[in-house]
Amino acid sequence: MTPRPAHIAIVGGGTAGWMAACLFARHWGPQGCRITLLESSEIGIIGVGEGSTPYLRHFFAELGITEAEWMPACQASYKSGIRFPGWSTVAGYQSYVHPFFNEQDLSTGSAFFVNACLRRRGVDADANPQDFFIAAALAAQCRAPVARPADDGRAPATDYAYHFDAGLLGQFLRRHAQGRGVVHRIGTVARVQRHESGAIEALQLADGEQLAADFFIDCSGFRGLLISETLGEPFISYKHSLFNDRAIAIPTALDAKAPIPSETNSTALRHGWAWQIPLQSRYGNGYVYASDFVSDDDAETELRAHLGPAAEGQPARRLQMRVGRVERHWRDNCLALGLSQGFIEPLEATALMLIQFAVAEFIASVDAAGLGPAAQSPYNRRVNQMFDGVRDYVLGHYRLNTRTDSDYWRANRANTAGADRLLSLLEVWDRGGDFEAELSRHGDALMYQRPSWYCLFAGMGRFPAQLRPPQHGILSGAQARAAIAAIAAAFPTHREQLQSLIQRPS
Repeated sequence: MTPRPAHIAIVGGGTAGWMAACLFARHWGPQGCRITLLESSEIGIIGVGEGSTPYLRHFFAELGITEAEWMPACQASYKSGIRFPGWSTVAGYQSYVHPFFNEQDLSTGSAFFVNACLRRRGVDADANPQDFFIAAALAAQCRAPVARPADDGRAPATDYAYHFDAGLLGQFLRRHAQGRGVVHRIGTVARVQRHESGAIEALQLADGEQLAADFFIDCSGFRGLLISETLGEPFISYKHSLFNDRAIAIPTALDAKAPIPSETNSTALRHGWAWQIPLQSRYGNGYVYASDFVSDDDAETELRAHLGPAAEGQPARRLQMRVGRVERHWRDNCLALGLSQGFIEPLEATALMLIQFAVAEFIASVDAAGLGPAAQSPYNRRVNQMFDGVRDYVLGHYRLNTRTDSDYWRANRANTAGADRLLSLLEVWDRGGDFEAELSRHGDALMYQRPSWYCLFAGMGRFPAQLRPPQHGILSGAQARAAIAAIAAAFPTHREQLQSLIQRPS
């Protein structure tokens, strides 16, 4: 069994490169593994407002970094869930929330699942998830999803994620990694030198220096300098199922005295969707769209109209996206991470989760089976399953839309490419069959858990048009809203919680 690498060279900085460097330093640094990160001074970091899943909390906990340390440094805020206005035109379901789930959701959350099952079988029971989960009430009241301790000193368990400035996060992680022995080099790769076996031997830099290592991490972005250009690993495009391939980002100011929202807004527009992410002092805004349906100029015009006067005079950054994944993320002595390994559009904010998952799986695989070929195949299967499972869930948003105002939305609704698992779930849901059994049948391939699938299908209003009167004893949406609003009122305001981090010793 080949042991863990003695020297890892990471090509590319940004969030992906520095996340990887921090995790390798944490796990293998104490065993003598050297880590060098090579970053080009010619390539800037995309510093738009970005969101995460709750998985990022485990990343900071693993590194021993507190919220008071990193959140103020990265303009970070709390995220209780994602709101989706405008994706559905069904009465009562024009907007819904995909929440992060909390201990105090037990009563109203259970009622939601009951109501959703009744409604899909033709009973007029309220089943919009935004009425039943505390995350939605926290966002509506601009409160942080961090529960205060009760009189007994115990705080209810809450799950939440973050918003942050991606550029500032990369800089923070760089400082942390350097403090744990990671060597930071500035340089541009002129040529990649390979062994006769095809594996990578060294990087020839433009200044004449050479960087040799026994394992290489490709964090070079969509270019895929090592995994794609050098090793020629095939790319599996998701373009046939996920149409969006462009984004435009425009920052706007956040009133220093106004309440700070604690949710991401993902608003459907004519040819895609617009994000709004609240940071501590500004909003990160953007438009994700498909170039087959709208020009870049028209998309920017549409975004500026959506943002209104707040966007006047603000610069726009235009970004291109390559949506899909490589066939093998770990090939020979190279591992691709971040945009070089693949990208699923930012609708569910999964980019950092995929990086974190890929690094954690790699470390576990090498620790268990070494660097030999026997570890590579199962590793690549697991990471591909993760990518494809996330794709299926994101695809569900487009397949379930009910908009009729543009060819873009009609084409998304009619598209069945790459949607076999999703279509099987829809078939069972629509006929009122055993949805629980169908979710179990697909198992780990779905990646997203049972509550998320219910929130997606119910939140879009995927129910029969003809409904019969409800039975007695069913919790109404209004009753659930009142219950969760009262619970949410005990949480601190978002601004108060962020201020307490600045005042708290790190």
